[in-house]
Amino acid sequence: ALRKGSDIEKAFATAALVYNNYADPEGKLSKAETKSLLQCQFWHVIQGQENKPKYQEIISSLDEESENKIDFEDFMILLVSLTLMSDLLQEIKNVKTTK
Repeated sequence: ALRKGSDIEKAFATAALVYNNYADPEGKLSKAETKSLLQCQFWHVIQGQENKPKYQEIISSLDEESENKIDFEDFMILLVSLTLMSDLLQEIKNVKTTK
């Protein structure tokens, strides 16, 4: 079914598959695992964002010692938040306007 999906459907399916590969049997990630996943799989988006207060806030929240785990919904919110604060959207706009 995914082969017939739109690009955005495939993108969300890929995010879900990557998340599930890292998740525990309950379908959740520890904060440390979440941070590792973001740094390994989302590096090109977050690269260069380290000095932005919002990035520091997100990453420091993942460094907090807590038994709370991240579910898929929270993970997707993190992805969207990191994407919105990154330079990716401006890069996409620049590509679109140069065509």
